[in-house]
Amino acid sequence: MRRLHAVLFATGLAALGACAPTTGALPGPAPAARAAFNVEDFAWSAGQGSAAIEGRVAFRQNGRVYDCTGSVGLTPDTPYTRARFQTLYGSTERAALPESVVRARTVPDPNADYRRYVRSATCDGGQFRIEGLPNGSWFVIVPVSAAGSEDRVVLMRRVQTVGGRTAQVTL
Repeated sequence: MRRLHAVLFATGLAALGACAPTTGALPGPAPAARAAFNVEDFAWSAGQGSAAIEGRVAFRQNGRVYDCTGSVGLTPDTPYTRARFQTLYGSTERAALPESVVRARTVPDPNADYRRYVRSATCDGGQFRIEGLPNGSWFVIVPVSAAGSEDRVVLMRRVQTVGGRTAQVTL
């Protein structure tokens, strides 16, 4: 009887282990679902609103301080951009990747022109603000580099604007 209980217990643990999430990450981006570009998915983002995103760059890596080296881009979260960013950044929440890695990745439908829905702002002194936003989910993209380095890192973070308020984000 004890042996039967031990076998059942071990079998139960093995079954639970098979359901547990893994902690190791596979190299490269996670597979993304394919989503076709659809102008209607972007319609909500084209309007004006009273929300804003205010951010600052506080990125450090290997003891080096990084600062903005280009415009901040704000892309609407749609099925198409979500699939695209999952492929490019390996996440739809946040990422910090070398620009060369992001540029080397291939996305489905790379010629879809969603640029007219992307907003931008200047990053000055590591800070930026984008106003007049409707409520919704957005991807903030900021290229950064460390002093004396030519290699840029691209920071990405998903931010939600709600209730016409200012969302604070630190990258």
